[in-house]
Amino acid sequence: MTEVYFHCSDAEHFIVDRRGSAMDLSEAHAHAERLVRSLVMTSGTEDWRDWIMHVTDDLGEELFALSFSSILGRVH
Repeated sequence: MTEVYFHCSDAEHFIVDRRGSAMDLSEAHAHAERLVRSLVMTSGTEDWRDWIMHVTDDLGEELFALSFSSILGRVH
């Protein structure tokens, strides 16, 4: 298992995950999707379409990135 961190950013903001979680890569993918869904479901005025979740290991190497728009879908 790897220590995995879930950071989020857009053009103006960067949210750093300082805790991390021990999990394998397939668990990290599922967890990232759950986190994105949770963030977009929070009440507020934030437009999440331009946000990206950057999933990194304990050395800071990016394992994968997940765009919020891939979870939200297209706006019609």
